[in-house]
Amino acid sequence: MQPSPSTDSAPLVRLSGVGKRFGNGTLALQGMTLDIGAQDFVSFLGPSGCGKSTALRLIAGLTSLSAGRMQWTAPQSSDAHSDRELGFVFQEPTLMPWAKVFDNVWLPLKLAGMGRDEAAPVVAQVLEMVGLSRFADVYPRELSGGMKMRVSIARALVTRPRLLLMDEPFAALDEMTRIKLNNDLLAIWREHRLSVVFVTHSVYESVYLSNRIVVMAPRPGRVVDEIRIDEPYPRGEAFRTSSRYNAHCMAVSDSLHGALNGIDIDH
Repeated sequence: MQPSPSTDSAPLVRLSGVGKRFGNGTLALQGMTLDIGAQDFVSFLGPSGCGKSTALRLIAGLTSLSAGRMQWTAPQSSDAHSDRELGFVFQEPTLMPWAKVFDNVWLPLKLAGMGRDEAAPVVAQVLEMVGLSRFADVYPRELSGGMKMRVSIARALVTRPRLLLMDEPFAALDEMTRIKLNNDLLAIWREHRLSVVFVTHSVYESVYLSNRIVVMAPRPGRVVDEIRIDEPYPRGEAFRTSSRYNAHCMAVSDSLHGALNGIDIDH
């Protein structure tokens, strides 16, 4: 069994007192301090309006900081937001409906100047990773919701990023599909030694996936608790039905309820 990743080494990304105020005056995020370690699986958990997605977009460089500092410690790239450093999976698959699966996955490499023939083996590899090898020549309209999300994940992985950011990617899927994709995501994470930051509303999903859960509260968005899930990987049905899993879920639920009631947790 593989233990939970260690957070003792230097972080991949460090957020120090990060805040975000939008042009209309809304303070979406305040004083967020957090380290994302190499091979971490960190979930942002909290109600709508607590700044989870805003924090994700700040890490991705899709919006600018209003306060604080964000530092990448990776020595491999001088560009903190290099496409080679991170991949982003949105809540909706956002696929090009006129393009086949291969072309949707190839897109980031194409934009980086890689030709179709050169990209073909890389695209084939990531399609195999997400279980879609036989669907390279299929249009998105011919795919189920779960399969479309797999294409979106493949597109995010095609640049072989060190950090994968996921904004509630499975929220709209049925429970069985969601469980299957949770398991597939953990398998990809473990095999390819990625760091993942995963936004969710689900206590159960966050406990199943994560080695760390960041509990956030609204008004303004802020971190109120950070909970370690010290359980070994791989995780499966035995863990999901265990008393340990239930105990973790109860502890995280208590923390979330405290956040909703405006109680900051101090460990």
